[in-house]
Amino acid sequence: MIRLLKLEYLKNLNYRPFKIFALLYFIVLVGLLFIGLVDFDILGIKVNLKEQGMYNFPGVWNFTTYIVGLLKIFLGCIIVFSICQEFSNRMFKQNLIDGLSREEFIFSKLLTILVFTGFSTLLVFIIGFILGKSYSATQESDLIFKEIYFIFNYFLKLFTFFSFLMFLSILFRKSIFVFLGFFMFWFVEKIMIGVETFGIQHHITELEKAKVLNTTTFLTDYLPLESMSNLIPNPLVRTSMAQMLGMEFKFQYPIGSVIACVIWSIVFISSSYYILKKKDW
Repeated sequence: MIRLLKLEYLKNLNYRPFKIFALLYFIVLVGLLFIGLVDFDILGIKVNLKEQGMYNFPGVWNFTTYIVGLLKIFLGCIIVFSICQEFSNRMFKQNLIDGLSREEFIFSKLLTILVFTGFSTLLVFIIGFILGKSYSATQESDLIFKEIYFIFNYFLKLFTFFSFLMFLSILFRKSIFVFLGFFMFWFVEKIMIGVETFGIQHHITELEKAKVLNTTTFLTDYLPLESMSNLIPNPLVRTSMAQMLGMEFKFQYPIGSVIACVIWSIVFISSSYYILKKKDW
């Protein structure tokens, strides 16, 4: 395992996009997490997310994981570029000649994914905890870690997302096709969600719509990207302004989405290995 980690480190160390996207990710991550300290002028109204409760325990875990989750594409680009360059530069073929097995190749990429995911999760936990301890209106011990499960959900969301990108990278082998494939997959998912939602709405009355749509479990909820999205809800409804407008934060732990993400991760990893075994590059 150490040998594979060293190999991945040496490959990425001299790879310029790795340095660029890693630096961009860190800068934007820190900037977004501290965005609550900045005043925004919205339609003449001054809004400060810190005063809206962004850093209050236990909601700070929801806010930080949701916001940083928007940046996963930066680390995702590193995954895609590093894998695609293996094929475009014929490094994969050379590694096989030098004795690296296909199993070790997949395992090395999984180790890279785990390192990125673990580092990002640890960073979010540390910064979220510091922000909460510094700016939370309440410091009650039973509230500090009440919603710490969002940290686990964030880890699972990233791991599933990176596993998906690894699968697409091995399938298409060129970064431009990987991103096009990802966009098409996202587009098809949205169409399927819209079709299912419309089908349900078509068979119920207007008075029943709000209740049914808020309580119904859709089959499309377990599609890859949608199940990842369901792990961490939008935290804006938790702000003081949203509550003044009558919005209420309701969240039931998405155990179905957690199971779906675990299954999809296994599917993506297994499919990646299957493609490598079947193709002779």
